Amino acid sequence: MKTFKKLLAEFFGTLFLVFFACGIASVACAGAEGALLNFVIAVGFGLALIACIYTIGYVSGSHVNPAVSLAMLIDGRMKFGEFIGYVIAQFLGAFAGAALLAALAGKDCGLATNLLADGVTPVAGIIIEAILTCMFVYTVMSTTAQKDFHGAGIVNGFALALVHILGVSFTGTSVNPARTFGPAIMKAIQGHPEALAQYWIFVVGPLAGAIIAAVLYRIINRCKCDKE
Repeated sequence: MKTFKKLLAEFFGTLFLVFFACGIASVACAGAEGALLNFVIAVGFGLALIACIYTIGYVSGSHVNPAVSLAMLIDGRMKFGEFIGYVIAQFLGAFAGAALLAALAGKDCGLATNLLADGVTPVAGIIIEAILTCMFVYTVMSTTAQKDFHGAGIVNGFALALVHILGVSFTGTSVNPARTFGPAIMKAIQGHPEALAQYWIFVVGPLAGAIIAAVLYRIINRCKCDKE
């Protein structure tokens, strides 16, 4: 029952993240431009994550992101079977969130799909996503390791907002293969497969960034803890 609750929490957490954050981004794209657009999108994703952390965080850890779960697996904080369950729940939740948003907002809603900006090559996109994800996941790993630190939700939400402010202009900022999957699938169903064609970039980049973050954490933070 405990495992089921964790998976259910990850499902609904990812659903709400996609519905609210991608919904806010879609609305912003219709009425804002430039730096203001980036800021609004960043705040939307940051606030959505904060809400998830303080509602389901004590149940599942509120990963709502396969990249975060991968880093936790590498660090030994979860078992492989649990990792697979989390990833499945996250992808299903992302699809459900995108489907709900599409059903309510209609076909004109962009669903905040991730696409490379003009001039950004696939290789550059992967590198950008890896750097953004590394920054975000490293922050999550560090804050959640401190059991007596109750501000992890706020810090992690701000970290997600931070990487969005920079990344939106280049890749739309994924740092989350599940978050990108839901909107990409829904737009493909609606007859717009462009985002789905680029989806592999937003899997390779974030997962690479998560692996780097986990390695850095074990080298820097783990060593520090061991000495203490």
